Amino acid sequence: MIEPMFQPIVTAAEMRALEAAAIAGGTSAIELMRRAGGAAARAIAAYISPIDTLVLCGPGNNGGDGYVIATELAAMGWAVRVAAIAAPGTDTARQAAAGWAGAVEALDDDTPGAALIVDALFGIGLTRALSPTHAANLNRLAGAARSCVAIDLPSGAATDDGAALSPLPACDLCISFGAAKPAHVLNPAAAAVGRLVVAAIGLAPAASTLHRIAPPRRRAEPAAAHKYQRGHVLVVGGPAQATGAARLAALGAQRAGAGYVTLLSPTAALAANAAQLTGIVLVEADTPAAIARAFGEARAHALVIGPALGRTHGRDKLLAALSVGKPVVLDADAFSLFEGDAAALARAIEGPVVLTPHEGEFARLFGALPGSKVDRARAAARRIGAVVLLKGADTVVAAPDGRAAVNTHASPGLATAGSGDVLAGVIAAMLARGLDPFEAACVAAWLHGDAGRRGGPGLIADDLPGLLGQTLAGLA
Repeated sequence: MIEPMFQPIVTAAEMRALEAAAIAGGTSAIELMRRAGGAAARAIAAYISPIDTLVLCGPGNNGGDGYVIATELAAMGWAVRVAAIAAPGTDTARQAAAGWAGAVEALDDDTPGAALIVDALFGIGLTRALSPTHAANLNRLAGAARSCVAIDLPSGAATDDGAALSPLPACDLCISFGAAKPAHVLNPAAAAVGRLVVAAIGLAPAASTLHRIAPPRRRAEPAAAHKYQRGHVLVVGGPAQATGAARLAALGAQRAGAGYVTLLSPTAALAANAAQLTGIVLVEADTPAAIARAFGEARAHALVIGPALGRTHGRDKLLAALSVGKPVVLDADAFSLFEGDAAALARAIEGPVVLTPHEGEFARLFGALPGSKVDRARAAARRIGAVVLLKGADTVVAAPDGRAAVNTHASPGLATAGSGDVLAGVIAAMLARGLDPFEAACVAAWLHGDAGRRGGPGLIADDLPGLLGQTLAGLA
């Protein structure tokens, strides 16, 4: 069995509330800043050997962190300079700046660079673009440096939706305090973050409905378990000229741990499927009634429908599968079959369902929804009454009850035809093994992403099922 694991993600307002609670509990603001700056300095020292360093400080508390970092690195023997765009503007930042014994340069067009740039200009409080001059100087210095480290966020990133308010420096390391923020996992900001380190500074554990998907845990299988106890997954196959997608989904389910996988194949596609499959059972199923009958059997636990399903009777087949009331994964053609008619699909859902659209399919089904990727996925999940996994480099999983999680543990190589079909099969395997739809989708997203990482250059979808075994073996 697989156990999902999560790490909290907090918004700017939630982070301020955590800090306020710590201060109300007796920890001073300057003590929190010293903890943050000290933790960041240690993270920087663990990341890179001592090199000449320029810390860029803004006027707010992010800049205050920068002064503490400069002080701490200098105490370690580093060659450190500080450049600021303005004098500290908060009492806490002024106290931090008072601890810096060196000079403070003006950050302007003539500021010389350094091998390491520490971006402590603006943090989670930023709500508007940097001035063109500040943005240009930040990116000039970061671009010329050997390495760039962001404190809290790359300056110019919007905390809660990951938007780039101004051009973002490409960072190698980003140090967040207390918990990750949405901008660390949502593009375009996430693409500029680099490696993320979350440093503890003594805040209370964050309570959030948004999480980052962490590596799941694998529990030992019961010694006496038989194949049906490991889950029986059914996959609805497509027409004879489009059989590959369903086979990929079936293989994904099998390699992810389902004990028994059945491909429900149209008669015309039986020969093509039989020539390609060995350990997956083929069952002839041409009609919606045949699909419902097979899925209704007691030992059938979850079903995938949509990959290369086709238009011919496709909608009726999908409705028949949903009518059984068991866990269903909807993918690919399922969204075209209900294009612009999410309400009809919502009315048809009788049991646990996971939808797995990419952005184009999402727009076809739900139209243009406002807000961040998390906002849009949550709104769609509420509207459809099912879990929505909105695919991408920053895959978002959202449940109707408001829970949401983001997976960034993936590879650009997964942008290949058939990759999503394998993912659908992995989700179905997790459903068949007893995870609830939200947890099943989250675990599957991470496993699928890890398999993609293991594939390296030249990855194709056919490689992914075999790589899933390595992924599962690598879990703690």
